[in-house]
Amino acid sequence: MPTDIESRSIALVVDDDPASLMMVAEAVEQAGITAMAARDGEAALRLAGRVVPDVVLLDAMMPGLDGFQTCRLLKALPSVQAAPVIFMTGLGAPEHILEGLRAGGVDYITKPLNLDELIARLSIHLLNAQKLASARRALDANSRAVAAFSLTGELGWASPRAHELLETAPLAWRTSQGDAAGELLGWLGQLRRMPLSQAQKLISDRLELTYIGQGGAQELLLAIHDRRDNPREELLSKRFGLTDREAEVLFWLTQGKSNTDIGSILGLSGRTVSKHLEQVFEKMGVDNRTSAAVLADRAMGGVQS
Repeated sequence: MPTDIESRSIALVVDDDPASLMMVAEAVEQAGITAMAARDGEAALRLAGRVVPDVVLLDAMMPGLDGFQTCRLLKALPSVQAAPVIFMTGLGAPEHILEGLRAGGVDYITKPLNLDELIARLSIHLLNAQKLASARRALDANSRAVAAFSLTGELGWASPRAHELLETAPLAWRTSQGDAAGELLGWLGQLRRMPLSQAQKLISDRLELTYIGQGGAQELLLAIHDRRDNPREELLSKRFGLTDREAEVLFWLTQGKSNTDIGSILGLSGRTVSKHLEQVFEKMGVDNRTSAAVLADRAMGGVQS
């Protein structure tokens, strides 16, 4: 059975002002949350390396490592990535607020601090983080491939299956750190400006990425599908005696795609698509696209992807 300390949430409080540090730590403890105190960024990193915080209260302006640098280094630690960071700052200018959000913060509160407001915000972010952690555990347990990218393309988190599939993504889509690049980065940039219902999928020869919503103000949630695990295409292959590639071409034909579109999706030339369709028509016993699409639709009736 866990002890009281083990069952309580942990807040890492970082401030170079001793009086402010003590005041905030005491308020956190009175709210039923265990407080770990650090006087500078280096001390905060050492503490976070030993005990994983559930939330971080971080002074923006400190000597040595400032709060923004400290936040980036904390977020680079896998164990701390899920912990919300709330900045405590006397800097109210929009550019400073944006800098904090870009560094990985989720909120800020200005000094002099209103402790009731601070604890209220801390509690809300803790609850949201706990809900998200629970959802991630459920995704992991069910082998669902879901990942979250920031608005600027950094990979925030991914289920084990999503990590596995992202390793197969085209090299032009990712950096050596696994963050988004190229076409994937451009696609993410489009998602933040359109309704979920209008979002188009991003498709490579192997993967199909679907935008499924926001995991927070700064996160885009993606469902990742291995296109080789498509029961519709497998059914078409078996039903009509097609090769895997022919089944893929036929499937996209049923989705109303032109030869040019199919070529772009599958990485083939238009001429190669036409050659595949010739074989598809012969094996299906039809002589045109409409007939092939009708037979394929009937064969796929009731099959889920």
